[in-house]
Amino acid sequence: MISDRFAWRTASQSGGGNCVEVAGVPDLVAVRDSKDRAAQLRFTATEWTAFVARAKRGAFDH
Repeated sequence: MISDRFAWRTASQSGGGNCVEVAGVPDLVAVRDSKDRAAQLRFTATEWTAFVARAKRGAFDH
């Protein structure tokens, strides 16, 4: 698990306690749900960049 010693941040438009948090750690981007901080996903910078680009294009809007 990525420790809380890294700077976790939420999206500027998130609210109501239903947030996804991200943290940049050496060689990785970590993602977690603000309600369940123990469950985390880790991505390489390349994987994260590709995911964000696809999300911006609407690839996951189903």
